Amino acid sequence: MKIVVAPDGPLDVDGTLARYHLWGEDPANRLVGPVFRRVLRLGDRLVPYEVRWRGPVDDARLEIGVPGARAARVADAVTAEVRRIFGLDFDLPGFYRAAKGDGVLAPLVPHLYGLRPTLAATGLEMLVGAITAQQVNLSFAFACRARLVRRYGTPLAAAGDAVHAFPQASVLARARVREYRALKFSRRKAEYIRGVAAAAASGALDFGALASAPNAAVIERLTALRGLGRWSADWFLARYLGRGDVCPAGDLGVRKAFDHYYGRGRALSERAIRRRAAAWGPYQNIAVHYLLAGMRLRRPASGGGT
Repeated sequence: MKIVVAPDGPLDVDGTLARYHLWGEDPANRLVGPVFRRVLRLGDRLVPYEVRWRGPVDDARLEIGVPGARAARVADAVTAEVRRIFGLDFDLPGFYRAAKGDGVLAPLVPHLYGLRPTLAATGLEMLVGAITAQQVNLSFAFACRARLVRRYGTPLAAAGDAVHAFPQASVLARARVREYRALKFSRRKAEYIRGVAAAAASGALDFGALASAPNAAVIERLTALRGLGRWSADWFLARYLGRGDVCPAGDLGVRKAFDHYYGRGRALSERAIRRRAAAWGPYQNIAVHYLLAGMRLRRPASGGGT
């Protein structure tokens, strides 16, 4: 089965998918040259697929290949997941119009044109990634996560490559703490992942219900779970639910970006960051990703202030 998807607005695939190679490999989201591979879990069925891209940033097309699949249900599910991963539902044209009035974002946009925030395919995958990244550098976090995916995920062959389905919640909940420790997780993180996975497996943590809940209710539900604080909840809102009006102001990288671009090197409080971000309204999420990408590119601060 072949599916062609066109974004509404520009798409820079290399910039959008950069997180899948900047800090290490991701066995569940394989980016090999001009091909992205993943395995969709559809009920009890594993559906491998690959995505290739064609055309310039302003006329990009995603070509999805799903070997052996014919059912419309499969096509719809794969397309929906690809739209999430490539950030196709973000209003990039609207953000660019809003950014014209911002002394920091306006000069950043030409260097990052077509960059879209990428969303985690599943809520469990997002939370496991968030726990893994707590208080460690991203390279170490990606290495730990890769070991977990290889140990507990299901490997499938695809065009001579191996891609793993992300582990099921029930599998992660049953794994012993000592097994996580062998993968270089701390004891606490092992317990946190097992707890979140158990809640997801039992239905006590309902990702479908969270998708329709307001931000405050999502934060309240997630922070009631051991190991999840406001930082994790904010990133869940931003990178799983794709909420536009979210700024993970407690994140160290986000704080450094705001200090650099809006504080003139002066440390801003979390409250000040949230207040500044609120001015972007429904484009806060995209703006934060552009500031983080600007820091990676070492783009200088050229305006803004507090």
